[in-house]
Amino acid sequence: MSDPSDVSDVSDVSEKKNPPVLEKDVTIPEQATASREPLLRVEGLVKHFPIRKGLLGRQTAAVKAVDGIGFEVYPGETLGVVGESGCGKSTMGRLITRLIEPTGGKVEFQGRDITHLSMGKMRPMRRDVQMIFQDPYSSLNPRHTIGTIVSAPFKLQGVEPEGGLKKHVQELLSLVGLSPEHYNRYPHEFSGGQRQRIGIARALALRPKLVVADEPVSALDVSIQAQVVNLLDDLQDELGLTYVIIAHDLSVIRHVSDRIAVMYLGKIVELADRKSLYSAPMHPYTKALMSAVPVPDPRRRGTKSERILLKGDVPSPISPPSGCRFHTRCWKATEICKTQEPPLIALKTGHQVACHHPENAPDQAPGEQVLADAREAVELITPARPDRSAEKQSKTLAEPAEGDAAPPSRTAEDSPKE
Repeated sequence: MSDPSDVSDVSDVSEKKNPPVLEKDVTIPEQATASREPLLRVEGLVKHFPIRKGLLGRQTAAVKAVDGIGFEVYPGETLGVVGESGCGKSTMGRLITRLIEPTGGKVEFQGRDITHLSMGKMRPMRRDVQMIFQDPYSSLNPRHTIGTIVSAPFKLQGVEPEGGLKKHVQELLSLVGLSPEHYNRYPHEFSGGQRQRIGIARALALRPKLVVADEPVSALDVSIQAQVVNLLDDLQDELGLTYVIIAHDLSVIRHVSDRIAVMYLGKIVELADRKSLYSAPMHPYTKALMSAVPVPDPRRRGTKSERILLKGDVPSPISPPSGCRFHTRCWKATEICKTQEPPLIALKTGHQVACHHPENAPDQAPGEQVLADAREAVELITPARPDRSAEKQSKTLAEPAEGDAAPPSRTAEDSPKE
């Protein structure tokens, strides 16, 4: 299973290719969207998978994959969703696209309640809501050609593109960076990155308004990740798309998202714009995730702050902890954290957090004493500074003796960088 702290250097590659798009300025959501209606609105969304036992199949428990989340997505923006594996990210993506039926809550798309629409009534809305799946290998039918796969949405919706179906599909393949000659080939003839491009072409076939991308680059090589990220970004500008991107790679989310939601055990614990979240995270879980991001620049070695290593595993979603679900792994947990669930409230403009004792914000429950076992829930790892003693000794041994010719001076480019 993938760890949410695994971060590639995709940001460096993608910034070189398209820096103006990836480094665009982000305004505070309330200020930017005050006069707009949300494209997608989610309220109290719940999904419990029943656990049945016995001959009669009676329900004995339930897996609380998504347990009461709410957010809004506005036209033209990208909402990133991050969290550990098993926190309910992918289930949430399938719920808002109505691939699975919610247990409770409400999903509105363009002001229309689609929470419990039947399959027949939901079919016309599939033109506007599409999904890019995580696995580029299992999401494509190996018995169908690429032309058949990409043209399937047109046939299901009864749409006849101008100029013919084959021509339009070949244009879609060109749009995502593939050759029109690939029309008659089969999925096994393509690499992982090419298969993901085919999945993107299929999702964009009918020009949807909302695209949910479930970890679109997690199964790809690092260099291919940058290409797919740039492709999604370019297509958003060209086609006016709205994204909900689910990922565990914090660097990808940082460079493609306008706002970011952090999930933990079926709950959203923090929701903020990108700059606020990365510069001043408020939830302890978010701070722990950020501390795990490695810095690939050797010149910044030793300047990284302590890494917060969370001990233990994520609790079971079958019986989540009472109160704040993160209190079993939090170093700031108090008695109120064990008994009372913190609501998701805005502590700053556009920055919502569900925590009694947030970081970089006033304490919401002052006077509480930290639990005795809270300090043992984490381990602080201070990065060791590089040892300079051996380097100094080698320089001393390399100094020329009296009368010897001095070695040629090194330029700034030849000198070692710290």
